Order: sequence, then structure tokens, then C-alpha cells
Amino acid sequence: MAAQQPVPGTQTGLVIGEAEEFADASTRASISIARDGGDGGAGREIARRPFNLRRWFAATGWRHVVGVVMVVFSLFPIVFVISSSLNPHGTLTGSNALFSKIGLDSYVRILTDPQVPFLTWFGNTLMIAGITAVLTVFLGALAAYSFSRMRFTGRRFGLISIVVVQMFPQLLAVVAIFLLMSAIGDWFPAIGLNTHIGLIMVYLGGALGVNTYLMYGFFNTVPASIDEAAKIDGAGHARIFFTIILRLVAPILAVVALLSFIASVNEFVVASVLLIDTEQQTLAVGLTKLVSNPRYADWSAFSAGAVIAALPVVALFLFLQKYIVGGLTAGAVK
Repeated sequence: MAAQQPVPGTQTGLVIGEAEEFADASTRASISIARDGGDGGAGREIARRPFNLRRWFAATGWRHVVGVVMVVFSLFPIVFVISSSLNPHGTLTGSNALFSKIGLDSYVRILTDPQVPFLTWFGNTLMIAGITAVLTVFLGALAAYSFSRMRFTGRRFGLISIVVVQMFPQLLAVVAIFLLMSAIGDWFPAIGLNTHIGLIMVYLGGALGVNTYLMYGFFNTVPASIDEAAKIDGAGHARIFFTIILRLVAPILAVVALLSFIASVNEFVVASVLLIDTEQQTLAVGLTKLVSNPRYADWSAFSAGAVIAALPVVALFLFLQKYIVGGLTAGAVK
């Protein structure tokens, strides 16, 4: 007669299960001791391979060397500009030893000189770059959502046109932009030459194409089933776009806003053509006047202005970094 097996859940079954678990634990401990050498880890120490510099360098060491070289190569211009801004008589030539003299005379001079309206240029730059970044993200997201989710006549031709137009640099259209804005200013002076609104419109026209195509590819990664589920619940395109899609594509919105802001702050050619009066100019145009005189170029004040101009870009990057890294996860998880 075959032996009866204990029924799981009964007192006999629990006692036998605990005994088997204890036996398994003892067996595992014995195997672990044998593997380690039986003397508290001496076997593990014997099995460890000695450090070999050549093997480490071939595996990972060269990456550290390349990383250090790239960091030094990237930081040296920044360090040089900061050193020049702290030197009251600093230049950008080889005779300017790094941090040979340290002072804030250049910062005081550029902030208090009545002939250099630095604060006005700084305010104009922040306003133009901020408005351009916000409108670029908003209009580009609307266009990208339309191309990604809707099917209409001329959709494929529009996408190809965006790519083809971006092949030509904006510098080629400077003369045409000047004549166009001059003609518009005759009819609508508020958006013509020497106006911030006119410059913002030009920036939007040049940036919407590439940013729309960039966001279009990111919008395609969002499953269309999300839109279909929202439509079943009665949501329209506007509600889907503002309450669902924008949260899911937060990383690309942050990237586009950052790139648009940086491009507007650094842009010089178009701003120098459209903005004529000194009070209307941006930092890129205004600071150039400090070094445009061949007899006396105030490189120290120019460097101080460049350092101050970089602060908003750094602050915006640090603010948007969390959205770039965790925006997609935060938007996709309820």
C-alpha cells in the first residue's frame, strides 16, 4: 500500500514543509561555504584576478581619458572668457595670462556706463528669446499634431517642403527679409523694421519648419490608440491635444524651447539688419559695438557681458533638465 502524502495546509504538512525548507537552507549554506573556500571567504580572495593596468585601460580606461580631454577642450574657452572678464585690462590675445588679475571693474563698467545700455539690451534679448521660444513650441506642436494625427490633401507635400526649405540657410534670405519688412513697415509700422514684433515673426518663420519636423517624429511615437480611447469618451482634438498629448511629448517640447531660446539669444545677422536704433537692439548686436572699433576694443567688458548673457541660458537648461529626463515617464504614468 502506497504511503499517503501529507495534505498541504494541515499540521503534518506544515511540519514536513518546514523540515524540507530547513534542509534546503542547510544545503544552500554548505554549497556557499564550499564555493567560497570554507574559511570565511578566503576562496573568493584567491579567485580574484590581480589588477592589470593594461587590461583596465583596454577595457574602460581609454574612455576616461577621452572624457577628460573632451571636458578640458570644452571648458577652456569658457575659462578664458571668465578670466578676461575678471581682468580689468584683459584681452583675447596670448598675452592674457589666466586669472593674472582679478577684479569686477569690467562688470561695473558695462552695467553703469551710460553709453552702453547693457540692461536694455539684456531685457530686449530675454523678451524676444522668451516669446520666440513659447510661440515656437506652441505653433510647432499644433502643426506636428496635425501632420501626425490627421490625414488631409497636401500633407505629404507639406512635410517634404518643410525639409527642403530648411536646406537653405536663413543668411541667404537676409536681403529679401529686409525688403519684405521694409514694405510691411510702410503699411503696418508696428511689425516692420526696427520693431521687436517684426524680429520675432522672422525668427518664428525660420524656426517653425525644422522644429515642426522634429516634433512630428516624436508625436508619431505616441500610440494612436490613446487618441481613439479619448474619442470614445467624447473628447475632441483640442482636448486630446492639450490634456493628453502635450503631457506625453513634454521632453521634445522642452528640447525645442531650449534650442529656440539659445538660437534667439545668439542670433546676430538678422537682428543687426532689422534693429536699427540702439535702444531696440539685442545683446548680440550691442556687445559687438564694444569690439568693433579697431583702435580700442574693450574685450574685458565684452567678456563680462558675454558671461552675464550666458546666465539665463544656463538657468533655463537646469530648469528644463528634469522635464527632458523624466517628462515622458511622468506624462505616460497616471
